[in-house]
Amino acid sequence: MQRLIRAGFFLICPLIAVLPLTVAAALDTNRISQVTGLAGAWSAGEGVFKVTAPRNDVPVTVDGWRMPPFMGLTSWAGFVSGKKEEAMVMGDLVLFQDEVNAVMSVLLDGGLKVTALHNHFFFDEPKVYFMHIEGEGATEALAAGVQKALAAAREIRAAQPQPAKSFGKPLPGGNSISVAVLEGVLGPGQSKDGMFKFVSGRKAKMPCGCEATKELGVNTWAAFAGTDDDAVVDGDFAALESELQDVLKSLRKSAVNIVAIHHHMAGEEPRILFLHYWGRGKASALAQAVKSALASQHQ
Repeated sequence: MQRLIRAGFFLICPLIAVLPLTVAAALDTNRISQVTGLAGAWSAGEGVFKVTAPRNDVPVTVDGWRMPPFMGLTSWAGFVSGKKEEAMVMGDLVLFQDEVNAVMSVLLDGGLKVTALHNHFFFDEPKVYFMHIEGEGATEALAAGVQKALAAAREIRAAQPQPAKSFGKPLPGGNSISVAVLEGVLGPGQSKDGMFKFVSGRKAKMPCGCEATKELGVNTWAAFAGTDDDAVVDGDFAALESELQDVLKSLRKSAVNIVAIHHHMAGEEPRILFLHYWGRGKASALAQAVKSALASQHQ
């Protein structure tokens, strides 16, 4: 009897060992290509199916040199079988300035995460930005999220073949922000020459054991200029990794543009990400947008 049990054990063990490979092989690569509309390549060694979309619709020069998509102007998304969900996707989308926020909203609404937004070049014409994404869930839903994001960029280019060079509305000629109104929404701040600035600090511990505080740059701030009826706001949000998606969703819901997502420090605890933004509208509405995004954080 014991021999039979031992024999059965050794028969089962090899089956257990190959189960992860079976799960990985179950990734429906054909369906991913169908949904995204993109050809892909399978990496057997990593179990990753990667689809790509070269940005060859708009000529891009870097330092006066016409840059082929092969040199870093190709959007991609890599799919792998998940551990807790059916699949995971990670990717990097190549976008022009007037595409960034429309694409970001589509991704966030589709259940995907936006984890970074930055440039890769200097002296690029037109300016190119790179949006890093990730997500977990049903394979088809993730593929659909990628497809909708890329479709949003294509729609913008179809309507205007050349990327825009401004948000399209002339900026105010002078500054006359009502400080009392904004302080009523956000709290005390600083004022100068008709402008207003609000700053909210956080704390982080650096590798040296030193505490990084508000005056050392660990802060969220919002600066307002223009008039009460036609204002601009720009600023920076300090967000924990667990807060980033909620802050992005809140700002985009208020039609505030995200212009960068990156880190300012290395080795800090807790890990803090920074996102820069630009908004346009009534000053009080912009202040409320900032307040709502602050309220979405855990602090």
